[in-house]
Amino acid sequence: MKAMILAAGKGTRLGDLTRTVPKVLQDINGKSILRRAVEKCTESGFDEIIVNVHHLAGMVIDEVSQLNRIGYKISVSDETVTLLETGGGLQKARYFFDSNPFLLYNADIVTDIDLKKLLAYHNEKKGIATLAVRNREGSRFFLVNREGLLRGWVNRATGEKILVDNNKEELAELAFSGLHIIEPEIFRYMYEGIYTMTSLYLELASAHRINTLTVNTGYWFDIGTPEKLQEARKYLR
Repeated sequence: MKAMILAAGKGTRLGDLTRTVPKVLQDINGKSILRRAVEKCTESGFDEIIVNVHHLAGMVIDEVSQLNRIGYKISVSDETVTLLETGGGLQKARYFFDSNPFLLYNADIVTDIDLKKLLAYHNEKKGIATLAVRNREGSRFFLVNREGLLRGWVNRATGEKILVDNNKEELAELAFSGLHIIEPEIFRYMYEGIYTMTSLYLELASAHRINTLTVNTGYWFDIGTPEKLQEARKYLR
């Protein structure tokens, strides 16, 4: 099965750490964040991988080459000139995928979420995409109905709120975990440009099933700040 690891972010919240070393090459107990993501995908059966690159791209490409030399199968989607965000980045790499559902994985997420379970749930629910979500602190949340379908999005810090429709059903606020299983059908609705998968999902949710799977067990780290990086190192030591 195929996967895309989104590794092109600039990592600005990590401050000085990412001036000379990209976020995905930050070390966690002897392994780069990117290597941990590659291992996670491959162990779960997603063993054909494409990685997008932008900030300090040459260093990331060197890491990919080293991983390929020890047996992994990884291609590169080069966004050096223009960073395309998650949606535009996936669209650029669409040539890589086949007719089977695939995994989209935010490289800066370190977790023990069961990707096989996420895929099985996706196949059961028959949607165009399935998003792993979690009850956790934050400011931006998906709005999800009792059936687990995506119905909107809210940013508590700014007050911005987007609803898919005018239905008055009760909606839960759940934070995205950075993992998606997606049907290749989604490429029919994608286009070239700079945009996020969240904005695309909100456009599609009124006419297509976009499911969520809530996973609150195990560990989950978003390596977005030096503090979170240290927390992950300590937990996984």
